[in-house]
Amino acid sequence: MSPTSRQALGGRRAQAARNDEVILAAARAVFLDDPKAPIAAVAERAGVGISALYRRYAGKEDLLRQLCHDGLRRYVAEAETALAEPDDWAAFTGFLARVVDADVHSLTVHLAGTFTPTEEMGRDAVRANDLAVLLFDRARASGRLRADAVVPDLGLVLEACAAVRVPDPERTRELRRRQLAVLLAGLSTGSDADPLPGPPPAAGEFDWRWRRRE
Repeated sequence: MSPTSRQALGGRRAQAARNDEVILAAARAVFLDDPKAPIAAVAERAGVGISALYRRYAGKEDLLRQLCHDGLRRYVAEAETALAEPDDWAAFTGFLARVVDADVHSLTVHLAGTFTPTEEMGRDAVRANDLAVLLFDRARASGRLRADAVVPDLGLVLEACAAVRVPDPERTRELRRRQLAVLLAGLSTGSDADPLPGPPPAAGEFDWRWRRRE
């Protein structure tokens, strides 16, 4: 292959990658607003023809699966990054802040039940939970985490932050950070004079959401 041919091939691949990023960004916006929206709405928002979208994704379910898996991978990556932080409490709070900023929970929970997960996604979900447990245990070892908090409480914290959404993305980020700070204050020692009400969330209690919905 000539240098010119390799350059042309490289250019087409780069353009394809850019198109894919545009499609995924459009799909994220469309389906977070309405998971039942047609795939044509994604093509329209991305400014591409429906055929260009179908060349990359066989259908809506493939696109939803990709979005959710991207969110799950981001969660894992942020948790792995946090584990390198020597300060146990900073590792825990920094991880939660980055996951909230990335809006990971919207992708993984809001789209749950809209597609059939793959085995790879199942393995990544197990990895994500294992990492969350490690960070939670480190936070507890720091003496900064209240004794009656449990790992599944993290999902509730992230879900509460993901529910905060206004039209301005920067204001959304600010309000979510504020909400996270409020919730972390509630999880910290010093706020545990009164026990948390009711039985704590159990492991797997929210797994029902991943059952396929029609």
